[in-house]
Amino acid sequence: MINVKYFVTTGPAAENCYLIYNEENLLVVDPGNDAELIKKYIQELNKKPVAILLTHTHYDHIGAVEEIRRAYGIPVYVSPLEQEWLGNPQLNLSGMGGQPIIVSPAEQEFTMTQYTLGGMTFEVVPTPGHSIGGVSFIFHSDRFVVTGDALFAGSIGRTDLFTGNTAQLLESVQTQLFTLPADYTAYPGHRGPTTIGQEIATNPFFN
Repeated sequence: MINVKYFVTTGPAAENCYLIYNEENLLVVDPGNDAELIKKYIQELNKKPVAILLTHTHYDHIGAVEEIRRAYGIPVYVSPLEQEWLGNPQLNLSGMGGQPIIVSPAEQEFTMTQYTLGGMTFEVVPTPGHSIGGVSFIFHSDRFVVTGDALFAGSIGRTDLFTGNTAQLLESVQTQLFTLPADYTAYPGHRGPTTIGQEIATNPFFN
């Protein structure tokens, strides 16, 4: 069985970092800020981190990547479309008046396929529109999906940033996420969790 731990206080953007784990191992998804807090939760869970997965590379999702990567000696996975953004504060938006974030290149670039890491199997699907390389992670066996900034409870990600595209985002959600079973839990990059069925029925961007 796979478990999910999330918290909503990583940095000023209240970004959700997810710790996804089974009996032995743990995946870190979008360590946006507060590396010490993330490490504290990892220590409490007493699982072995095996990888960092990034839904996209905006500053609020990557601020703690380097510290977490160094602390546990684990690889980073990212869309090839945003590999360059990790080390470019203009592209990852950290250069817009805040502290520039420069992350070393990711060791692995996603292909849109199924992965098994640390005994946890998930499917990577493209969900661009908030950013060009946005992806979501579907854990079919445990009936949940991590949606990044593509889909929120009652909303979608903003599309007024570099490479944002409203029509593309709406299509991404409809073709990649709304085709999942209604009972799948959706864990977004901001706000609390929801379900696919709830968003199909009530999300104002689709109703």
